[in-house]
Amino acid sequence: MSHRRLKFWGWGHEDQTLSETEARDIAARIGGLTGLSPNGYIAPPTLDEISLDAPRLTAPESLANICSTSAYDRAAHTYGKSYPDYIRAYARDFSNAPDMVAFPESESDIVALLDWADGAGAAVIPFGCGSTVVGGIEPVVGDGFKAVLTIDMRRMAKVLEIDPIARAARIQAGVLGPDLEAQLKPSGLTLRHFPQSFEFSTLGGWIATRSGGHFATLYTHIDELVESLRTVTPEGTMESRRLPGSGAGPSPDRLMIGSEGALGIITEAWIRLQQKPTFRASATVRFDSFEGAAEAIRAVAQAGLWPSNCRLVDAEETKLAGAGDGSFHMVVLGFESGDHPVEAWMARALECVRDQGGRVNAAGERDETADAWREAFIGAPFKREGLISCGFLHDTFETSITWERLGDFHANVKAATEEIIQRATGAPGHVSCRFTHAYTDGCAPYFTLHASPTPRQELAQWKEIKQAASEALMREGGTITHHHAVGRDHMPWYGAQRPALMGEALAAVKARLDPKGMLNPGVIVPPIS
Repeated sequence: MSHRRLKFWGWGHEDQTLSETEARDIAARIGGLTGLSPNGYIAPPTLDEISLDAPRLTAPESLANICSTSAYDRAAHTYGKSYPDYIRAYARDFSNAPDMVAFPESESDIVALLDWADGAGAAVIPFGCGSTVVGGIEPVVGDGFKAVLTIDMRRMAKVLEIDPIARAARIQAGVLGPDLEAQLKPSGLTLRHFPQSFEFSTLGGWIATRSGGHFATLYTHIDELVESLRTVTPEGTMESRRLPGSGAGPSPDRLMIGSEGALGIITEAWIRLQQKPTFRASATVRFDSFEGAAEAIRAVAQAGLWPSNCRLVDAEETKLAGAGDGSFHMVVLGFESGDHPVEAWMARALECVRDQGGRVNAAGERDETADAWREAFIGAPFKREGLISCGFLHDTFETSITWERLGDFHANVKAATEEIIQRATGAPGHVSCRFTHAYTDGCAPYFTLHASPTPRQELAQWKEIKQAASEALMREGGTITHHHAVGRDHMPWYGAQRPALMGEALAAVKARLDPKGMLNPGVIVPPIS
Protein backbone atom coordinates (compact mmCIF):
# COMPACT_ATOMS: atom_id res chain seq x y z
CA MET A 1 0.00 0.00 0.00
CA SER A 2 1.07 3.56 -0.64
CA HIS A 3 2.44 5.59 2.28
CA ARG A 4 0.86 8.75 0.89
CA ARG A 5 -2.52 9.31 2.49
CA LEU A 6 -5.57 9.46 0.25
CA LYS A 7 -7.99 12.38 0.47
CA PHE A 8 -10.91 11.55 2.69
CA TRP A 9 -13.21 13.69 0.53
CA GLY A 10 -12.08 13.25 -3.08
CA TRP A 11 -9.87 11.78 -5.76
CA GLY A 12 -6.21 10.96 -5.24
CA HIS A 13 -3.69 11.70 -2.51
CA GLU A 14 -3.78 14.64 -0.15
CA ASP A 15 -0.75 16.21 -1.82
CA GLN A 16 -2.65 16.21 -5.14
CA THR A 17 -5.20 18.77 -4.00
CA LEU A 18 -5.63 21.74 -6.33
CA SER A 19 -4.96 25.21 -4.97
CA GLU A 20 -7.69 27.84 -5.24
CA THR A 21 -5.78 29.51 -8.06
CA GLU A 22 -5.49 26.23 -9.99
CA ALA A 23 -9.19 25.48 -9.50
CA ARG A 24 -10.22 28.95 -10.65
CA ASP A 25 -7.96 28.72 -13.71
CA ILE A 26 -9.53 25.39 -14.74
CA ALA A 27 -13.03 26.75 -14.20
CA ALA A 28 -12.25 29.90 -16.18
CA ARG A 29 -10.95 27.87 -19.11
CA ILE A 30 -13.96 25.51 -19.20
CA GLY A 31 -16.31 28.44 -18.69
CA GLY A 32 -14.79 30.20 -21.68
CA LEU A 33 -15.24 27.13 -23.87
CA THR A 34 -18.78 26.25 -22.75
CA GLY A 35 -20.29 29.66 -22.09
CA LEU A 36 -20.94 28.73 -18.47
CA SER A 37 -19.98 30.95 -15.54
CA PRO A 38 -18.04 29.86 -12.45
CA ASN A 39 -19.81 30.59 -9.19
CA GLY A 40 -17.35 31.52 -6.45
CA TYR A 41 -15.07 29.02 -4.78
CA ILE A 42 -15.56 26.46 -2.00
CA ALA A 43 -12.46 25.00 -0.37
CA PRO A 44 -12.30 21.24 0.22
CA PRO A 45 -13.12 20.15 3.77
CA THR A 46 -10.59 19.49 6.49
CA LEU A 47 -11.04 16.88 9.22
CA ASP A 48 -11.43 19.46 11.95
CA GLU A 49 -14.40 20.95 10.08
CA ILE A 50 -16.56 17.83 10.12
CA SER A 51 -18.57 16.25 12.88
CA LEU A 52 -19.16 12.51 13.17
CA ASP A 53 -21.69 10.73 15.34
CA ALA A 54 -20.26 8.51 18.05
CA PRO A 55 -19.57 5.00 16.73
CA ARG A 56 -22.17 2.41 17.65
CA LEU A 57 -19.72 -0.49 17.50
CA THR A 58 -16.90 -1.67 19.76
CA ALA A 59 -14.63 -4.29 18.27
CA PRO A 60 -14.01 -7.46 20.28
CA GLU A 61 -10.48 -7.84 21.57
CA SER A 62 -9.72 -10.51 18.96
CA LEU A 63 -10.40 -8.05 16.10
CA ALA A 64 -9.39 -4.74 17.70
CA ASN A 65 -6.00 -4.65 15.95
CA ILE A 66 -7.62 -4.56 12.49
CA CYS A 67 -10.48 -2.19 13.31
CA SER A 68 -10.55 1.60 13.44
CA THR A 69 -12.97 4.29 14.55
CA SER A 70 -10.64 7.19 13.76
CA ALA A 71 -12.20 10.28 12.22
CA TYR A 72 -10.04 9.95 9.11
CA ASP A 73 -10.89 6.30 8.46
CA ARG A 74 -14.60 6.78 9.00
CA ALA A 75 -14.73 9.92 6.84
CA ALA A 76 -12.64 8.34 4.08
CA HIS A 77 -15.14 5.46 3.81
CA THR A 78 -18.29 7.58 3.71
CA TYR A 79 -18.42 8.56 0.04
CA GLY A 80 -17.29 7.53 -3.40
CA LYS A 81 -16.38 10.02 -6.13
CA SER A 82 -19.73 10.96 -7.70
CA TYR A 83 -20.91 14.54 -8.13
CA PRO A 84 -23.38 14.33 -5.20
CA ASP A 85 -20.62 12.78 -3.07
CA TYR A 86 -18.48 15.88 -3.67
CA ILE A 87 -21.34 18.28 -2.99
CA ARG A 88 -22.08 16.68 0.39
CA ALA A 89 -18.39 16.46 1.27
CA TYR A 90 -17.90 20.14 0.41
CA ALA A 91 -20.92 20.89 2.62
CA ARG A 92 -19.02 19.13 5.45
CA ASP A 93 -21.86 16.57 5.71
CA PHE A 94 -20.52 13.17 6.76
CA SER A 95 -23.64 12.08 8.62
CA ASN A 96 -23.64 8.69 6.86
CA ALA A 97 -20.14 7.72 7.98
CA PRO A 98 -19.70 4.05 8.91
CA ASP A 99 -19.38 3.30 12.59
CA MET A 100 -16.18 1.35 12.14
CA VAL A 101 -13.71 0.39 9.42
CA ALA A 102 -11.96 -2.99 9.41
CA PHE A 103 -8.76 -3.82 7.52
CA PRO A 104 -8.58 -7.64 7.30
CA GLU A 105 -5.24 -9.25 6.59
CA SER A 106 -6.51 -12.73 5.82
CA GLU A 107 -9.60 -14.60 4.77
CA SER A 108 -10.04 -15.84 8.33
CA ASP A 109 -10.23 -12.20 9.44
CA ILE A 110 -13.12 -11.66 7.03
CA VAL A 111 -14.95 -14.73 8.32
CA ALA A 112 -14.52 -13.48 11.89
CA LEU A 113 -15.67 -9.97 10.96
CA LEU A 114 -18.82 -11.27 9.28
CA ASP A 115 -19.62 -13.49 12.27
CA TRP A 116 -19.16 -10.57 14.66
CA ALA A 117 -21.17 -8.15 12.49
CA ASP A 118 -23.98 -10.68 12.30
CA GLY A 119 -24.17 -10.91 16.07
CA ALA A 120 -23.94 -7.13 16.44
CA GLY A 121 -26.77 -6.49 13.97
CA ALA A 122 -24.46 -4.49 11.71
CA ALA A 123 -24.61 -4.02 7.96
CA VAL A 124 -21.34 -4.67 6.12
CA ILE A 125 -20.02 -2.57 3.23
CA PRO A 126 -17.19 -4.24 1.23
CA PHE A 127 -14.70 -1.56 0.12
CA GLY A 128 -11.87 -1.52 -2.42
CA CYS A 129 -10.56 2.04 -2.74
CA GLY A 130 -13.81 3.99 -3.01
CA SER A 131 -13.62 5.12 -6.64
CA THR A 132 -17.30 4.38 -7.29
CA VAL A 133 -19.29 7.12 -9.02
CA VAL A 134 -22.71 5.51 -8.49
CA GLY A 135 -23.10 5.34 -4.70
CA GLY A 136 -21.70 1.81 -4.48
CA ILE A 137 -20.09 2.03 -1.03
CA GLU A 138 -22.03 4.72 0.85
CA PRO A 139 -23.37 3.37 4.16
CA VAL A 140 -27.05 4.02 3.38
CA VAL A 141 -28.51 0.79 4.74
CA GLY A 142 -32.00 1.57 6.02
CA ASP A 143 -33.38 1.17 9.52
CA GLY A 144 -32.96 -2.58 9.84
CA PHE A 145 -29.42 -2.46 11.22
CA LYS A 146 -27.94 -1.21 14.47
CA ALA A 147 -24.67 -0.02 12.91
CA VAL A 148 -22.46 -0.16 9.80
CA LEU A 149 -19.09 -1.86 9.43
CA THR A 150 -17.01 -1.13 6.33
CA ILE A 151 -14.48 -3.82 5.36
CA ASP A 152 -11.51 -2.30 3.51
CA MET A 153 -9.66 -4.99 1.55
CA ARG A 154 -6.39 -3.19 0.81
CA ARG A 155 -4.23 -5.14 3.27
CA MET A 156 -4.93 -8.28 1.25
CA ALA A 157 -2.81 -7.14 -1.67
CA LYS A 158 -0.42 -9.90 -2.76
CA VAL A 159 0.18 -11.76 -5.99
CA LEU A 160 0.19 -15.22 -4.42
CA GLU A 161 1.14 -17.42 -7.35
CA ILE A 162 2.09 -17.07 -11.02
CA ASP A 163 1.60 -19.78 -13.64
CA PRO A 164 3.90 -18.74 -16.53
CA ILE A 165 2.83 -21.67 -18.72
CA ALA A 166 -0.86 -20.78 -18.73
CA ARG A 167 -0.04 -17.08 -18.27
CA ALA A 168 -2.22 -16.59 -15.21
CA ALA A 169 -1.82 -15.53 -11.58
CA ARG A 170 -3.61 -16.03 -8.28
CA ILE A 171 -4.03 -12.57 -6.76
CA GLN A 172 -5.60 -11.22 -3.58
CA ALA A 173 -8.57 -8.92 -4.19
CA GLY A 174 -7.32 -5.87 -2.30
CA VAL A 175 -4.33 -5.07 -4.50
CA LEU A 176 -4.33 -1.66 -6.19
CA GLY A 177 -3.62 -1.45 -9.91
CA PRO A 178 -0.02 -0.09 -9.72
CA ASP A 179 0.98 -2.55 -6.98
CA LEU A 180 -0.47 -5.45 -8.95
CA GLU A 181 1.57 -4.55 -12.04
CA ALA A 182 4.71 -4.00 -9.95
CA GLN A 183 4.44 -7.51 -8.47
CA LEU A 184 3.87 -9.04 -11.91
CA LYS A 185 6.77 -7.17 -13.54
CA PRO A 186 9.56 -9.70 -12.76
CA SER A 187 7.57 -12.39 -14.58
CA GLY A 188 7.43 -10.39 -17.80
CA LEU A 189 3.64 -10.69 -17.72
CA THR A 190 0.96 -8.06 -17.23
CA LEU A 191 -2.76 -7.93 -16.52
CA ARG A 192 -2.99 -4.78 -18.64
CA HIS A 193 -6.42 -3.79 -17.34
CA PHE A 194 -6.35 -0.02 -17.02
CA PRO A 195 -9.63 1.64 -16.03
CA GLN A 196 -9.41 5.40 -15.52
CA SER A 197 -9.42 4.65 -11.78
CA PHE A 198 -6.43 2.26 -12.16
CA GLU A 199 -4.27 4.01 -9.54
CA PHE A 200 -7.09 4.18 -6.98
CA SER A 201 -9.04 0.94 -7.42
CA THR A 202 -8.51 -2.73 -6.60
CA LEU A 203 -8.71 -6.04 -8.41
CA GLY A 204 -11.67 -7.07 -6.24
CA GLY A 205 -13.40 -3.80 -6.99
CA TRP A 206 -12.88 -4.30 -10.71
CA ILE A 207 -14.41 -7.77 -10.52
CA ALA A 208 -17.29 -6.81 -8.26
CA THR A 209 -18.29 -3.92 -10.54
CA ARG A 210 -17.53 -5.49 -13.96
CA SER A 211 -14.92 -2.84 -14.62
CA GLY A 212 -14.19 -1.67 -18.14
CA GLY A 213 -10.51 -1.25 -18.84
CA HIS A 214 -7.77 -0.26 -21.24
CA PHE A 215 -8.74 -2.27 -24.29
CA ALA A 216 -11.39 -0.68 -26.49
CA THR A 217 -11.99 -4.02 -28.22
CA LEU A 218 -11.69 -7.74 -27.35
CA TYR A 219 -10.71 -7.55 -23.63
CA THR A 220 -13.09 -4.73 -22.81
CA HIS A 221 -14.14 -5.81 -19.31
CA ILE A 222 -12.52 -7.62 -16.42
CA ASP A 223 -15.00 -10.46 -17.13
CA GLU A 224 -12.80 -11.73 -19.98
CA LEU A 225 -9.77 -12.01 -17.69
CA VAL A 226 -11.20 -14.01 -14.76
CA GLU A 227 -10.33 -17.74 -14.58
CA SER A 228 -11.77 -18.47 -11.14
CA LEU A 229 -12.86 -16.72 -7.95
CA ARG A 230 -12.85 -17.29 -4.22
CA THR A 231 -15.63 -15.57 -2.24
CA VAL A 232 -16.59 -15.38 1.43
CA THR A 233 -20.30 -15.11 2.22
CA PRO A 234 -22.16 -15.06 5.55
CA GLU A 235 -23.15 -18.68 4.82
CA GLY A 236 -19.71 -19.96 3.90
CA THR A 237 -16.85 -19.74 1.43
CA MET A 238 -16.98 -20.85 -2.18
CA GLU A 239 -14.30 -21.24 -4.81
CA SER A 240 -14.82 -22.00 -8.49
CA ARG A 241 -12.64 -24.48 -10.34
CA ARG A 242 -9.82 -22.90 -12.32
CA LEU A 243 -10.41 -23.68 -16.00
CA PRO A 244 -9.87 -21.99 -19.37
CA GLY A 245 -13.56 -22.51 -20.11
CA SER A 246 -16.48 -24.66 -19.05
CA GLY A 247 -19.95 -25.57 -20.25
CA ALA A 248 -21.01 -26.94 -16.88
CA GLY A 249 -24.15 -24.97 -16.19
CA PRO A 250 -24.43 -21.32 -15.12
CA SER A 251 -21.03 -19.89 -14.21
CA PRO A 252 -20.33 -19.39 -10.48
CA ASP A 253 -17.80 -16.72 -11.49
CA ARG A 254 -20.37 -14.77 -13.51
CA LEU A 255 -22.67 -14.83 -10.49
CA MET A 256 -20.09 -12.92 -8.46
CA ILE A 257 -18.69 -10.72 -11.25
CA GLY A 258 -20.83 -7.60 -11.02
CA SER A 259 -22.44 -8.49 -7.68
CA GLU A 260 -20.99 -5.33 -6.06
CA GLY A 261 -20.47 -6.89 -2.64
CA ALA A 262 -24.14 -7.78 -2.24
CA LEU A 263 -23.65 -11.56 -2.44
CA GLY A 264 -20.21 -12.04 -0.92
CA ILE A 265 -16.73 -10.60 -0.48
CA ILE A 266 -14.30 -11.60 -3.23
CA THR A 267 -10.98 -12.47 -1.57
CA GLU A 268 -8.83 -13.72 -4.46
CA ALA A 269 -8.94 -14.64 -8.11
CA TRP A 270 -7.01 -16.48 -10.77
CA ILE A 271 -6.59 -13.91 -13.55
CA ARG A 272 -5.43 -14.33 -17.17
CA LEU A 273 -2.27 -12.41 -18.02
CA GLN A 274 -0.55 -11.31 -21.21
CA GLN A 275 2.95 -10.74 -22.49
CA LYS A 276 4.14 -7.21 -22.07
CA PRO A 277 3.66 -5.42 -25.40
CA THR A 278 6.86 -4.65 -27.28
CA PHE A 279 5.34 -3.70 -30.64
CA ARG A 280 3.11 -0.64 -30.84
CA ALA A 281 1.54 1.64 -33.41
CA SER A 282 -0.84 4.57 -32.96
CA ALA A 283 -2.60 7.14 -35.10
CA THR A 284 -5.20 9.87 -34.87
CA VAL A 285 -7.76 10.49 -37.57
CA ARG A 286 -9.82 13.64 -38.09
CA PHE A 287 -13.40 13.69 -39.35
CA ASP A 288 -15.74 16.50 -40.36
CA SER A 289 -18.76 14.30 -39.61
CA PHE A 290 -19.62 12.54 -36.35
CA GLU A 291 -21.57 9.97 -38.38
CA GLY A 292 -18.54 9.32 -40.57
CA ALA A 293 -16.33 8.85 -37.54
CA ALA A 294 -18.82 6.39 -36.04
CA GLU A 295 -18.94 4.45 -39.31
CA ALA A 296 -15.15 4.29 -39.28
CA ILE A 297 -15.17 2.81 -35.77
CA ARG A 298 -17.72 0.23 -36.90
CA ALA A 299 -15.64 -0.70 -39.93
CA VAL A 300 -12.53 -1.27 -37.82
CA ALA A 301 -14.43 -3.25 -35.18
CA GLN A 302 -16.08 -5.49 -37.76
CA ALA A 303 -12.81 -6.09 -39.64
CA GLY A 304 -11.60 -8.30 -36.77
CA LEU A 305 -8.41 -6.29 -36.24
CA TRP A 306 -8.89 -5.96 -32.45
CA PRO A 307 -7.07 -2.67 -31.82
CA SER A 308 -6.16 -1.89 -28.23
CA ASN A 309 -7.47 1.63 -28.72
CA CYS A 310 -10.36 2.52 -31.00
CA ARG A 311 -12.10 5.60 -29.63
CA LEU A 312 -14.15 8.41 -31.04
CA VAL A 313 -14.02 11.81 -29.34
CA ASP A 314 -16.52 14.36 -30.62
CA ALA A 315 -15.50 17.89 -31.58
CA GLU A 316 -16.78 19.45 -28.37
CA GLU A 317 -14.95 17.05 -26.09
CA THR A 318 -11.81 17.36 -28.20
CA LYS A 319 -11.94 21.10 -27.67
CA LEU A 320 -12.53 20.83 -23.92
CA ALA A 321 -9.54 18.49 -23.64
CA GLY A 322 -7.28 20.96 -25.43
CA ALA A 323 -6.77 18.43 -28.22
CA GLY A 324 -8.49 20.48 -30.92
CA ASP A 325 -10.33 23.67 -31.76
CA GLY A 326 -13.79 22.15 -32.09
CA SER A 327 -13.65 21.94 -35.88
CA PHE A 328 -13.17 18.16 -36.13
CA HIS A 329 -14.12 14.88 -34.51
CA MET A 330 -11.21 12.62 -33.59
CA VAL A 331 -10.71 8.87 -33.79
CA VAL A 332 -7.76 7.46 -31.85
CA LEU A 333 -6.36 4.12 -33.01
CA GLY A 334 -3.75 1.96 -31.30
CA PHE A 335 -2.34 -1.53 -31.78
CA GLU A 336 0.05 -3.43 -29.53
CA SER A 337 1.50 -6.92 -29.26
CA GLY A 338 4.10 -8.83 -27.30
CA ASP A 339 4.53 -11.24 -30.18
CA HIS A 340 4.60 -9.57 -33.60
CA PRO A 341 4.87 -6.23 -35.41
CA VAL A 342 1.49 -4.50 -35.79
CA GLU A 343 2.03 -2.23 -38.80
CA ALA A 344 -0.06 -4.43 -41.10
CA TRP A 345 -3.03 -4.23 -38.73
CA MET A 346 -2.68 -0.46 -38.47
CA ALA A 347 -2.42 -0.13 -42.25
CA ARG A 348 -5.69 -2.00 -42.72
CA ALA A 349 -7.41 0.04 -39.99
CA LEU A 350 -6.32 3.27 -41.68
CA GLU A 351 -7.80 2.00 -44.94
CA CYS A 352 -11.10 1.47 -43.12
CA VAL A 353 -11.18 4.98 -41.65
CA ARG A 354 -10.09 6.68 -44.87
CA ASP A 355 -12.99 4.98 -46.63
CA GLN A 356 -15.29 6.92 -44.29
CA GLY A 357 -13.67 10.29 -44.94
CA GLY A 358 -11.01 10.25 -42.24
CA ARG A 359 -7.89 12.37 -42.64
CA VAL A 360 -4.64 10.84 -41.42
CA ASN A 361 -1.30 12.61 -41.06
CA ALA A 362 1.39 11.79 -43.59
CA ALA A 363 3.73 8.94 -42.68
CA GLY A 364 6.20 9.96 -39.99
CA GLU A 365 4.32 13.15 -39.11
CA ARG A 366 3.24 13.11 -35.47
CA ASP A 367 -0.23 14.34 -34.56
CA GLU A 368 -0.07 15.75 -31.02
CA THR A 369 -3.85 15.76 -30.55
CA ALA A 370 -3.78 12.22 -29.18
CA ASP A 371 -1.09 13.17 -26.64
CA ALA A 372 -3.19 16.13 -25.49
CA TRP A 373 -6.27 13.95 -25.22
CA ARG A 374 -4.41 11.31 -23.20
CA GLU A 375 -3.09 13.87 -20.72
CA ALA A 376 -6.55 15.40 -20.36
CA PHE A 377 -8.07 11.95 -19.79
CA ILE A 378 -5.60 11.06 -17.03
CA GLY A 379 -5.98 14.42 -15.31
CA ALA A 380 -9.77 14.66 -15.69
CA PRO A 381 -10.72 13.47 -12.16
CA PHE A 382 -8.45 16.10 -10.59
CA LYS A 383 -9.68 18.90 -12.83
CA ARG A 384 -13.23 17.86 -12.05
CA GLU A 385 -12.64 18.73 -8.40
CA GLY A 386 -11.58 22.21 -9.45
CA LEU A 387 -14.76 22.65 -11.48
CA ILE A 388 -16.99 21.50 -8.62
CA SER A 389 -15.11 23.77 -6.19
CA CYS A 390 -15.99 26.68 -8.47
CA GLY A 391 -19.69 25.87 -8.72
CA PHE A 392 -19.91 23.82 -11.92
CA LEU A 393 -22.10 20.76 -12.17
CA HIS A 394 -19.82 18.27 -13.92
CA ASP A 395 -20.93 14.68 -14.41
CA THR A 396 -20.76 11.77 -16.82
CA PHE A 397 -22.91 8.82 -17.80
CA GLU A 398 -22.16 5.95 -20.15
CA THR A 399 -24.11 3.29 -21.99
CA SER A 400 -24.01 0.97 -24.98
CA ILE A 401 -26.15 0.62 -28.09
CA THR A 402 -26.14 -1.43 -31.28
CA TRP A 403 -24.84 0.19 -34.47
CA GLU A 404 -28.13 0.43 -36.35
CA ARG A 405 -29.69 2.46 -33.53
CA LEU A 406 -26.70 4.69 -32.79
CA GLY A 407 -27.60 7.73 -34.90
CA ASP A 408 -31.02 8.38 -33.38
CA PHE A 409 -29.83 7.25 -29.96
CA HIS A 410 -26.93 9.72 -29.84
CA ALA A 411 -29.03 12.64 -31.08
CA ASN A 412 -32.01 11.93 -28.82
CA VAL A 413 -30.03 11.31 -25.61
CA LYS A 414 -27.91 14.43 -26.18
CA ALA A 415 -31.00 16.55 -26.88
CA ALA A 416 -32.87 15.18 -23.85
CA THR A 417 -29.90 15.91 -21.58
CA GLU A 418 -29.50 19.45 -22.88
CA GLU A 419 -33.24 20.06 -22.45
CA ILE A 420 -33.30 18.85 -18.84
CA ILE A 421 -30.23 20.92 -17.95
CA GLN A 422 -32.02 24.02 -19.25
CA ARG A 423 -35.20 23.15 -17.35
CA ALA A 424 -33.49 22.17 -14.10
CA THR A 425 -30.98 25.02 -13.85
CA GLY A 426 -32.67 27.73 -15.92
CA ALA A 427 -29.61 28.04 -18.17
CA PRO A 428 -28.15 26.15 -21.15
CA GLY A 429 -25.66 23.41 -20.41
CA HIS A 430 -23.00 21.66 -22.43
CA VAL A 431 -23.04 17.98 -23.42
CA SER A 432 -20.26 16.13 -25.28
CA CYS A 433 -19.71 12.49 -26.20
CA ARG A 434 -16.99 9.95 -26.87
CA PHE A 435 -16.92 6.19 -27.47
CA THR A 436 -14.96 4.26 -24.86
CA HIS A 437 -15.31 0.77 -26.34
CA ALA A 438 -16.17 -0.69 -29.74
CA TYR A 439 -17.79 -4.04 -30.49
CA THR A 440 -18.69 -5.77 -33.72
CA ASP A 441 -22.37 -5.11 -33.00
CA GLY A 442 -22.24 -1.70 -31.30
CA CYS A 443 -20.34 0.79 -29.18
CA ALA A 444 -20.26 2.42 -25.75
CA PRO A 445 -21.12 6.15 -25.92
CA TYR A 446 -19.90 8.12 -22.89
CA PHE A 447 -21.54 11.49 -22.28
CA THR A 448 -20.00 14.37 -20.31
CA LEU A 449 -22.13 17.27 -19.12
CA HIS A 450 -21.40 20.69 -17.68
CA ALA A 451 -24.00 22.99 -16.14
CA SER A 452 -24.34 25.97 -13.80
CA PRO A 453 -26.46 24.81 -10.85
CA THR A 454 -28.15 27.14 -8.42
CA PRO A 455 -26.18 27.46 -5.16
CA ARG A 456 -27.61 25.22 -2.42
CA GLN A 457 -29.86 23.48 -4.97
CA GLU A 458 -27.09 21.41 -6.55
CA LEU A 459 -28.27 18.03 -5.29
CA ALA A 460 -31.89 18.53 -6.32
CA GLN A 461 -30.90 19.78 -9.77
CA TRP A 462 -28.39 16.97 -10.25
CA LYS A 463 -31.07 14.44 -9.32
CA GLU A 464 -33.49 15.92 -11.86
CA ILE A 465 -30.85 15.81 -14.59
CA LYS A 466 -29.71 12.30 -13.64
CA GLN A 467 -33.26 10.99 -13.69
CA ALA A 468 -34.12 12.48 -17.07
CA ALA A 469 -30.86 11.36 -18.69
CA SER A 470 -31.27 7.84 -17.30
CA GLU A 471 -34.84 7.65 -18.54
CA ALA A 472 -33.65 8.79 -21.97
CA LEU A 473 -31.08 5.96 -22.04
CA MET A 474 -33.74 3.41 -21.20
CA ARG A 475 -36.34 4.87 -23.56
CA GLU A 476 -33.90 4.82 -26.47
CA GLY A 477 -32.91 1.20 -25.83
CA GLY A 478 -29.47 1.58 -24.19
CA THR A 479 -28.17 0.12 -20.95
CA ILE A 480 -28.25 2.11 -17.72
CA THR A 481 -24.54 1.41 -17.30
CA HIS A 482 -21.81 -0.03 -19.52
CA HIS A 483 -18.96 0.00 -16.98
CA HIS A 484 -19.77 2.34 -14.07
CA ALA A 485 -21.75 -0.35 -12.22
CA VAL A 486 -25.16 -0.07 -10.55
CA GLY A 487 -24.53 1.09 -6.98
CA ARG A 488 -27.44 2.86 -5.35
CA ASP A 489 -27.79 5.61 -7.94
CA HIS A 490 -28.73 3.25 -10.81
CA MET A 491 -30.95 0.82 -8.92
CA PRO A 492 -34.32 2.17 -10.20
CA TRP A 493 -33.27 1.73 -13.84
CA TYR A 494 -31.36 -1.49 -13.27
CA GLY A 495 -34.53 -2.92 -11.75
CA ALA A 496 -36.42 -1.93 -14.91
CA GLN A 497 -33.72 -3.19 -17.29
CA ARG A 498 -33.33 -6.72 -15.92
CA PRO A 499 -36.24 -9.16 -16.39
CA ALA A 500 -38.52 -9.21 -13.36
CA LEU A 501 -38.01 -12.92 -12.85
CA MET A 502 -34.23 -12.37 -12.89
CA GLY A 503 -34.64 -9.88 -10.06
CA GLU A 504 -36.60 -12.42 -8.05
CA ALA A 505 -33.98 -15.08 -8.72
CA LEU A 506 -31.19 -12.76 -7.52
CA ALA A 507 -33.18 -12.02 -4.37
CA ALA A 508 -33.45 -15.77 -3.76
CA VAL A 509 -29.70 -16.21 -4.23
CA LYS A 510 -29.00 -13.38 -1.80
CA ALA A 511 -31.40 -14.91 0.73
CA ARG A 512 -29.37 -18.14 0.56
CA LEU A 513 -25.90 -16.56 0.72
CA ASP A 514 -26.77 -13.60 2.97
CA PRO A 515 -29.98 -14.47 4.86
CA LYS A 516 -30.04 -11.27 6.92
CA GLY A 517 -29.27 -9.02 3.97
CA MET A 518 -26.26 -7.56 5.75
CA LEU A 519 -23.94 -7.21 2.73
CA ASN A 520 -24.16 -3.81 1.01
CA PRO A 521 -27.92 -3.42 1.54
CA GLY A 522 -29.73 -1.69 -1.32
CA VAL A 523 -27.21 -2.58 -4.03
CA ILE A 524 -28.11 -5.04 -6.84
CA VAL A 525 -30.89 -6.56 -4.69
CA PRO A 526 -33.45 -4.31 -2.92
CA PRO A 527 -33.00 -4.37 0.88
CA ILE A 528 -35.02 -6.81 2.93
CA SER A 529 -38.04 -4.95 4.28
